[in-house]
This record gives sequence, structure tokens and C-alpha cells, in this order.
Amino acid sequence: MVLLQRNSPQGVANLGADKTPLQKVRELADRVAASYGLDIFDVELKREGGQQVLRVIVDRPGPAATPEESVSIDDCSRVAEDLGTLLDVEDVMPGEYTFEVSSPGLDRPLRSADDYRRFAGRWAKIVTSEPVQRQTAFNGRVKGIEGDDVLFESEGKKLVKLPLRLITRARLEVEF
Repeated sequence: MVLLQRNSPQGVANLGADKTPLQKVRELADRVAASYGLDIFDVELKREGGQQVLRVIVDRPGPAATPEESVSIDDCSRVAEDLGTLLDVEDVMPGEYTFEVSSPGLDRPLRSADDYRRFAGRWAKIVTSEPVQRQTAFNGRVKGIEGDDVLFESEGKKLVKLPLRLITRARLEVEF
């Protein structure tokens, strides 16, 4: 993770009237990340410890199965430097804020069918909004996608189909 303090006294002077500051940050972040072969996983603005934190999370397309294929601290640093400069020049964020660039991490959330395809074979925890086979919390291995269902092998080696629409939380688990 790379942290930078920012102060934008002019506010959102150069921001188009039809876009929010976060939308503009997302556009700039997409452009910078793409120049390094990266994707934007998320952009968020939160109040933490009494101050605003602008967090940009970058990801590398593909399976990211090895450390060499994952987002590095150098990747985060390059994106932070370039995006930070653009944020200052474009003046899209009002007031003071801390700017962070990081990766989704080894225990990243799974959000879409593409994530379940991408991380097939990896260990995960999944929570559903309604019981599936009398349970709502699952630990095991992602096997992939079939139609609108996540194929999941539970700890007991039992194959379960979890409807995507019922999944409220899912996260990869670190395997040692």
C-alpha cells in the first residue's frame, strides 16, 4: 500500500458538472492503471479516524496465482505517483484527504462470476442470504461457474451449487 497526503484547496474546479468526484477519480485511475497493464478493482472515499481517505485498489488481470503475477508494491507506487499528479492537476477532490493505492490482497473479495472463474481451484469462504442445503456459511474450494451458480467443494469434499444471487459475501482464503 502506498499512502500520500493531499490537499486540494480549490475543490472540484475542473470537474464536469455531470460527474461526481469519485466518478472522475475512477476515470483517471482506469487510464493510469491501464498504462501499466492493471485494472481498477475499486475506488472508495471513506472517513477514517476523522479524516477522508481516498483508496484506489488496483488489480492485475488474469489468475494471479503466483507472487510474480500479483500486483507489486512497485505497481502501487507507480500508479500512486502518476494518479496523484493527475488528481492534483485536475483538482477533482475537495479538501484534505489521504490517498492510498493498494492491491485487493491475498484474501480478496469475490464479486462476480468472472472472479469465480478466475479463482477456480482456490480456497474461499462464502456466505449466502438464504440457506443452501441447510447452511449459509461455506468453507471450501471454488470449482467454477455453471450457469448462474458457483460450483463449490465444501470442506467435506461435497460439491454444492451456490446461486450467485444468494451470495452476500465471498472472500478468498490464504492457503499455506
